[in-house]
Amino acid sequence: MAGVLEGVKVLDVGHFVAVPSAGAILADWGAEVLKVEPLTGDPARATLDLAVKLRPDAPWRFEVHNRNKKSLAVDLKKESGRQILYKLVKTSDVFMFNYELDSLKRLQLDYATLSQFNPRLIYAVLTGYGTAGPDKDERGFDFTAAWARSGIQYLLGEPGDPPPQQRGGMMDRTAGMHMVAGVLAGLLHRERTGKGQKLEFSLYHSAVWTLAADLQVALAGQELRKHDRTQAANPLVNTYRTKDGRWLQLAMLQADLQWPGFCRAMGRPELENDPRFNNIETRALHCGELIHILDDIFASETLPTWETRLRENQCIYARIQTPDEVITDLQAIENHFFAEIDHPVVGLTKVITTPVKFCESLASVRTAAPEVGQHTEEVLLDLGYNWNEIAQLKEEGVII
Repeated sequence: MAGVLEGVKVLDVGHFVAVPSAGAILADWGAEVLKVEPLTGDPARATLDLAVKLRPDAPWRFEVHNRNKKSLAVDLKKESGRQILYKLVKTSDVFMFNYELDSLKRLQLDYATLSQFNPRLIYAVLTGYGTAGPDKDERGFDFTAAWARSGIQYLLGEPGDPPPQQRGGMMDRTAGMHMVAGVLAGLLHRERTGKGQKLEFSLYHSAVWTLAADLQVALAGQELRKHDRTQAANPLVNTYRTKDGRWLQLAMLQADLQWPGFCRAMGRPELENDPRFNNIETRALHCGELIHILDDIFASETLPTWETRLRENQCIYARIQTPDEVITDLQAIENHFFAEIDHPVVGLTKVITTPVKFCESLASVRTAAPEVGQHTEEVLLDLGYNWNEIAQLKEEGVII
């Protein structure tokens, strides 16, 4: 069964996470994705994660964002290297880039240049802060341009706590999914009109959209405050610790509708008609009192007991899981969150699948991330270069 994007050719001229993660999604869905990287490779290949002990035999976080791709290693600072890319552009559908804007100009990879080689090209560029404004040329990783600048880092955490750190690449992958959506819309528009176009994305804007509900409140002139679990206005949307030291997240937004069942689950039916708590307004006024009561109740039983009681009373909740619990979660396994591939270094290993399931076509992880320049000769031969020309390019330091 063919992938839904079979026949679509993508040039992934990206580094680190955002653009490569978008390329991985497109590749999983059947597109032919060529990773174009410098002779030294995408710098993400050599990024050391000091937070965890990664196996030295495979850079697993790099693998996530670069599986199913081929690699062309080429020096785009040299004219003969750019000529290779221009030839690729002529037969490609999508060009994706996330280096600094001045690099586009210096390397002659701007839209005006590439669209001359292929007017039907979908040209997608992702920056830290956008292509206009005082910070348009600032370098930005997702830790800074997305997580910090957008207000997400400010709003998360309890009052008085230091700003929480994001997990590596978290907002990059969010921006990457926005890029996937934009590229597909661009391809649809081209299908209808025959015209390619330039698409612009930024980590900053992507993060602002991610926080849109809160920032819309700010636009309306209302103050936003950090969440304080001891003073949550709706105590039924809050976290609670159980007897065995585990945590539960409640999420009963229709609190009045679910309040009677919740009281039964708590084993405290008398709370249902307590005048301090019998509707959402009074619970908000007395939220501190109610949360104190619920803290004591939840601390009296273990997580499995509370899961049974909450489920029996149609309460909306989830246990807060560790990563080890996620990867062994039967719910995730049954819904094919993970797949197995034959990795060239470690053999059979599990990988995470993309979060879209096509019921009439295939989306799959087929190959591990390529080595630097693994497919350079293959790509050049397909472009019409002969072996003498390839050898000459190697001697000139254009390819490896």
